[in-house]
Amino acid sequence: MVGITQPKRGEHVNADGVWDLLQNKGKMTVFSLCLLLCADLLDLAVGYLTVTIDPLPPVVVGETVTLKCNFKTDGRLREIVWYRVTDGGTIKQKIFTYDAMFNTNYSHMEDYRRREDLVYQSTVRLPEVRISDNGPYECHVGIYDRATREKVVLASGNVFLTVMSPPNNISVMAENTPAPFSRYQAQNFTLVCTARGGKPAPSVYFKRDGELIEVISYIHPSALEEGAGGSAGVRGARPLINRDMDDTKLQRSLSLLDPEGRLSRLYTESPPHRAHTPGQPQEEVHEPSPATEVIPETVVSREFPRWVQSTDPLYYFSHTHIPQSDGSVLVQARLTWTLNPQLDNDALFSCEVKHPALSMPMQTEVTLAAPKGPKLLMSPSRAKVGDTVRITVQGFQVGSPGNEVFPEPLFTWTRVGGRLLDGSNEKDGKELILERVPAELNGSMYRCTAQNPLGSTDTHTRLIVFENPSMMKNTQTKSNGASCKDMLGLTWMALVLTVIVELT
Repeated sequence: MVGITQPKRGEHVNADGVWDLLQNKGKMTVFSLCLLLCADLLDLAVGYLTVTIDPLPPVVVGETVTLKCNFKTDGRLREIVWYRVTDGGTIKQKIFTYDAMFNTNYSHMEDYRRREDLVYQSTVRLPEVRISDNGPYECHVGIYDRATREKVVLASGNVFLTVMSPPNNISVMAENTPAPFSRYQAQNFTLVCTARGGKPAPSVYFKRDGELIEVISYIHPSALEEGAGGSAGVRGARPLINRDMDDTKLQRSLSLLDPEGRLSRLYTESPPHRAHTPGQPQEEVHEPSPATEVIPETVVSREFPRWVQSTDPLYYFSHTHIPQSDGSVLVQARLTWTLNPQLDNDALFSCEVKHPALSMPMQTEVTLAAPKGPKLLMSPSRAKVGDTVRITVQGFQVGSPGNEVFPEPLFTWTRVGGRLLDGSNEKDGKELILERVPAELNGSMYRCTAQNPLGSTDTHTRLIVFENPSMMKNTQTKSNGASCKDMLGLTWMALVLTVIVELT
């Protein structure tokens, strides 16, 4: 038997080429010739089928997407079926079918969810895509086998649809509020910016007075305490934040520096003194925590106390990504620094969010402001003995933008020169309730202290209690009854004495 050279892969051997092979390779057995002829006839019977799908660029929620299935065949088309692949490829859900035998098409989705439209046999349009439409899709094409009409030859192609969603809500709040104001100790302050509804996760950053804040990133809260000291030592002191400062603040800051540039010791309110016994060692001076800048002294005003700092603080930044059930990602970004009421009061902080689906960043902003005196409302306006009196905070005095205070203030109620009606020293909340006020509270003074980390302010109101006519009537009735009983008793005593005298 004389061997023959096999044709290259993908090269078809037809009947005309058989004679060439015989001439070039010499003699060939009848069996080999039959095999070649059968292979050629089988290839003609099956035909060919190729399926390709054009890749899709990322789309934004609400846009319309067209899925186009390109196929080539020399056979007779049977059907075209579109599948949506879920659960990592384990589940394939039919979404649309074109039946070439009956020239019909239909959706496999329920009527209330049907959104697919057939454009042209193999092309499907998805209007107003959602985040849930994100994922792979497959197009399956079937043609009739030429050898027998009972068999169908299948081929498929796949494409991945990436659906983006811009954040639908961003907000800024202060962490751990409401919080009191500390007159003699610096404290850290944290702004939390939350962006919801983004896919993929957006990038979040903070600005102060329109300028991007230089931050130190950290991952875990514990890393803030461990790494802040090293960062502070390397960076050293920096100039004040480049922002508009009034001359009063600037002169006050400079006046507190001695000739060598150090802070001088000034007091406007005497801090608590600690007794020191001679012979006993003084308390060791503890070094401040690396995460908190401790200020040695303070300058305090009764309504708007301010710390004295000659440098701006270090800003620490962290963020967390929380996957949501709808496929979006909730992003929370935190900005932490040592608060300086002298400079941070009336400072404008903004949170900006960038996302590929947005043409420009989203932004929300807050203005830090100390309380400027709450407005109090007393109800009823003419309180009588035995009434329930409510003293409520209605708002703040004009002075802050939008007449708002940020962060949320802490309200504390006290009675000047005594305890509250229930015996407590103070109460927290925006409302003070005095139940069944007695006449003894007439003229008493109540103090409402509103404070946040930027400052503290007090507002006083006096309680005037009027006589209650109904209670006075009852009192008078009781008094008259008692007087009648006394008169009867005296009369009986006089008669008894008279009888005794006559008998004697």
